[in-house]
Amino acid sequence: MLHLLYKFKGKRLVKMSNGETKTDVILIGAGIMSATLGTLLKELVPEWEITVFEKLSKAGEESSNEWNNAGTGHAALCELNYTNERPDGSVDISKAIKVNEQFQVSMQFWSHLVNSKLIANPQDFIRQLPHMSLVHGEENVTFLKKRFEALSNNPLFQGMEFSDNTEKLMEWIPLVMQNRTSKEPIAATKIDTGTDVNFGALTNMLFEHLESKDVVMNYNRSVNDIKRTSDGSWKLKVRNSVTGNVEHHTAKFVFIGGGGGSIHLLQKSGIPEGRRIGGFPVSGIFMVCNNPDVVAQHHAKVYGKAKVGAPPMSVPHLDTRFIDNKKTLLFGPFAGFSPRFLKNGSMFDLITSVKPDNLVTMLAAGAKNMSLTKYLIQQVLLSKEKRMEELREFIPNAKSEDWDLIVAGQRVQVIKDTEEGGKGTLQFGTEVVSAVDGSIAALLGASPGASTAVHVMLEVLTKCFPEHINEWEPKIKQMIPSYGLSLMDNPKLLQNIHTSTAETLRLSEKEPVFC
Repeated sequence: MLHLLYKFKGKRLVKMSNGETKTDVILIGAGIMSATLGTLLKELVPEWEITVFEKLSKAGEESSNEWNNAGTGHAALCELNYTNERPDGSVDISKAIKVNEQFQVSMQFWSHLVNSKLIANPQDFIRQLPHMSLVHGEENVTFLKKRFEALSNNPLFQGMEFSDNTEKLMEWIPLVMQNRTSKEPIAATKIDTGTDVNFGALTNMLFEHLESKDVVMNYNRSVNDIKRTSDGSWKLKVRNSVTGNVEHHTAKFVFIGGGGGSIHLLQKSGIPEGRRIGGFPVSGIFMVCNNPDVVAQHHAKVYGKAKVGAPPMSVPHLDTRFIDNKKTLLFGPFAGFSPRFLKNGSMFDLITSVKPDNLVTMLAAGAKNMSLTKYLIQQVLLSKEKRMEELREFIPNAKSEDWDLIVAGQRVQVIKDTEEGGKGTLQFGTEVVSAVDGSIAALLGASPGASTAVHVMLEVLTKCFPEHINEWEPKIKQMIPSYGLSLMDNPKLLQNIHTSTAETLRLSEKEPVFC
C-alpha cells in the first residue's frame, strides 16, 4: 500500500532517498473546494495522508475570499438567471430546483461539522438573511409574478412572498424605495430563509481542522508541472516562491482546485479529457458603502435582472454582507476584463492557455460572443459616476462619497465544444473534469461554485473512487441525510432538514446590532 512507502512524523512527511515525497492525496489550491474535499476524505478515510499546495501565503485568498465573491448562499431564491421563460410563457424552474437541492447538501454537511465539533461558531461564516428579486417594468413584473407562482408551489421555496405594492416594498427594502419618483411598475419577491455565507472564513475553519488531523499545508508553493509516472501515480514539480527551491511530490490521486489556474495544470497533465477546453476570464468590481448610517438601512440580498449581453455572473445585486463580524453593504458586480486567470495571476495566463488542440474552440468562442466582448469593453470604460448611475437604479438617493470601489476576484468561464452549442460554447457553471481512471480531477468554472462545493466534491468522490463509494455511503448518509434522495420529492425530510440545519447553524437566532 502507498502509505507504507514513507513515514509520517507529526505533520511532516519524510522524504524518500531520491528526494521525492509521497502521499496518498494531493490537493492543489487552498480554497473552499480543496478544503471541502479534504474534509470529506478525512471523515471517510482518516488514515489517508493528504498534502495541500497553495501559491499564496494563506488559505482562501483567491475566489473563496469574502471580498472576491458575492457571498450568497446560492439556493436560487433570488437569482433570476436560474429561472427562464419558455416560448409558451411558462417559467422553467428545473435549474433553480437543482441549485437549491445542491445548496441543501452543503447546509447538511456544515451542520454535521458543527454537531461533531469539527468546526465551531457557525455565525462566523453563515447568517440568515432575506433573499429578494427586484424588477422594473410591466413585462418584468409579469415575469416575476409567474416565477413566484411556479416556485412558491414547490416545497423547496416555501415561504416566498410576492408584492408589487409600494407600501409593502417600503417595509421590505426602505433604502431602495426611499425617494423613488419613477412611475414605472416595480415588484419584488422575498424569502426570509436565505443566507449570507463568508466562504473565506469557512475555508480557513476547514483548513484549521484539517491541520489538526495532520494534513500537511504548504504555502508559497506553485505547482509548475504535473506528469504521469510509470506506475500510474502523478509527479508534481513544485517551486517554493520564498526560497526558490524546487521540490518533487508524488501521489496516487491529485485534485486541481486552483480556480482559474486549474486550466493550465489540467493541460499539463495531458489527460484526453482536458483537451479542447479553454477558459475566458472575467473580472469584477464591487462598490462598498463606507457610510454606516446607509448600511444600517438595508438588510437583504436584492438581485436584479442582468442587462442584455451581460454574463450571468454580472447580475446586479445590492447585498448586505457580514465580514469580520461587521455589517457591510456591497453593490455590483461590474464586469471587466483582465487576461489573468487568477487575481494574483499572470498577464500571460490567457495567451498561454491557447494550445493547438483548443485553438479552433477558442476562436469559435470569440466569434460567437462578440456581444459579450462589447459589453465587457463598455464595463471597463465606466467611470465611477456611471457606476453610481447604475447603483441609483437600486438606491435613488445614493451619494458618490458614500461608496468606494473594490476589485473582486477573477472568474474563468469554461469554453468547450458541446452538442447543444457546437464549437466554442461558453459554459456558465461549475464543472469537474476527471481522468477515466479517476486518478486526477480538476474543477473548472464559476457560479454557483462555492455554495455547491459539497455536492461538487461528492461528484469528485463518485467519479474518482467508484470502488469505495458503496463502502463510504453509510458515512455519507450520516453526514448528509438527503444523500441519494430528492428533497423536493420528500417534503417531510426537507422540513426536518430545514429545522435541524437552522438550529445547528444558529440561523434562527436574533441578529446582533452591528455598526
